[in-house]
Amino acid sequence: MARDQHDFLIVGGGSAGSALANRLSADPGNSVLVLEAGRPDYPFDVFIHMPAALTIPIGNRFYDWRYESEPEPHMNGRRIYHARGKVLGGSSSINGMIFQRGNPLDYERWGREPGLENWDYAHCLPYFKKMETCRAGADEFRGGDGPIILERGPATNPLFKAFFEAVQQAGYSLTDDVNGYRQEGFAPFDRTISRGRRWSAARAYLHPAMKRPNLEVRTRAMVGRVIFENKRAVGVEYRQARGPAKTARARQVILCGGSINTPQLLELSGVGNAAELSALGIDVVADLPGVGENLQDHLEVYIQYACKQPVSLAPALKWRNRPLIGLDWLFFRRGPGATNHFEGGGFARSNEAELYPNLMFHFLPIAIRYDGSAPAAGHGYQVHIGPMYSDSRGSVKIRSRDPRVHPAIRFNYLSTGQDRREWQEAIEVARKILNQPAFEPYNGGELSPGPSVESGQEILEWVRRDGETALHPSCTAKLGTDEMSVVDPSSMRVHGLDGLTVVDASVMPYVTNGNIYAPVMMVAEKAADLILGNTPLAPEPVAFFRRDTNEVP
Repeated sequence: MARDQHDFLIVGGGSAGSALANRLSADPGNSVLVLEAGRPDYPFDVFIHMPAALTIPIGNRFYDWRYESEPEPHMNGRRIYHARGKVLGGSSSINGMIFQRGNPLDYERWGREPGLENWDYAHCLPYFKKMETCRAGADEFRGGDGPIILERGPATNPLFKAFFEAVQQAGYSLTDDVNGYRQEGFAPFDRTISRGRRWSAARAYLHPAMKRPNLEVRTRAMVGRVIFENKRAVGVEYRQARGPAKTARARQVILCGGSINTPQLLELSGVGNAAELSALGIDVVADLPGVGENLQDHLEVYIQYACKQPVSLAPALKWRNRPLIGLDWLFFRRGPGATNHFEGGGFARSNEAELYPNLMFHFLPIAIRYDGSAPAAGHGYQVHIGPMYSDSRGSVKIRSRDPRVHPAIRFNYLSTGQDRREWQEAIEVARKILNQPAFEPYNGGELSPGPSVESGQEILEWVRRDGETALHPSCTAKLGTDEMSVVDPSSMRVHGLDGLTVVDASVMPYVTNGNIYAPVMMVAEKAADLILGNTPLAPEPVAFFRRDTNEVP
């Protein structure tokens, strides 16, 4: 036990954990240990590294933790499947590779919370830039020499051209860069792809650092609890594969398991709602009722249309074509295998009263679900659509003292009037776009939900039947200073405890507008400076688009 002693012990080699492993081990005087419960991201594993293979790891027990919610009361009692990465790189190794920072006003909202004044957009922007190599070009908003390589979608399929024309015909705008001055609008998307290969957090941060003698990564190592001496975290207990329990000790334990595993591990370790922990026979270390509360996510649906012309990517799905597509990717990193196909989309407001966009669209030149299934044979296209700022709140709570038992997850989708209203508006906006003249040469009729779904109530019933998570769980151990906050925004330490910090999507106070990988990595970059005691990067108070004034005052 004495020999297994480290300065920093990172629980979780996923997105945030990979970034922290790199930044904390950059000083050769720091000994860093990463414990990842999943498998390595082997370089020969095409299911991870081929962008178009993203549907294969999701739902596969070798790559995915395969969580399910409790029966959702406002979704007809359905259990909503929820994929989370079970591999180095975490969910960045199995996600859709879409890179969205969120709207600058998301971070202004963060900064208005007590104690979060240094988490507004001006303070977050330099960390976004630090982590990026934006191949579309660096500027006052975008970085040019960071670890995360971003390639913008070519969006050359004629269906993308029709989509961008249609949004303008419907009264919406194009924008140069949804991650730049103006998020509102439609454009090709940044993607974490480099020369035809997925560029996960593990590839960007972890693997370049693994040759350092002061960094050790252990995979298939499931942590069961954090070990405390009084109010100080001094290590963890874990099992590697099916082996015996082991102990690793550290000056600082950093939880990077994500918005489901982090609150689970905190509760298993005696940190959480005291009454709930005592009911399970767990000794209470710190009574923090906010642990596992405030769960936020994005729900989405696919609106799918048949295509009258043979221009979609449907042929790429045919088994007879897959060997050649695979070979083209394997040897040349090109062709349908070299893209995630989420090459464009945008952000819009569901009504004129909204001050900034509350809807996100992903357009695909094919009609297909995340699991790879298509609604019908033949050509098609679709948009993924959903509200970004649901005021529904859920929870993650352990149901057992066994870390292998998944916690009870409740999202409470569609539980509020605002949520239900925005969903009706979202479908109306999507249909308005997809039925513009630009699509007339291709529009073969709506496949899903279909023309029989018209009224607001029919739309809500369809969403209850067909809605899926966009895989953006967050906010279950939020930054803040109120009684329901868990993490100190100035140090990332868990309130009332020493030696224990949290750095992952669980610390977000509010979910951002868009996919959450980019915000998580920004949080990790900023947290690395806070943990090391470095002088934070200077804020950059740039002007950005806002509808009320068109710029920051």
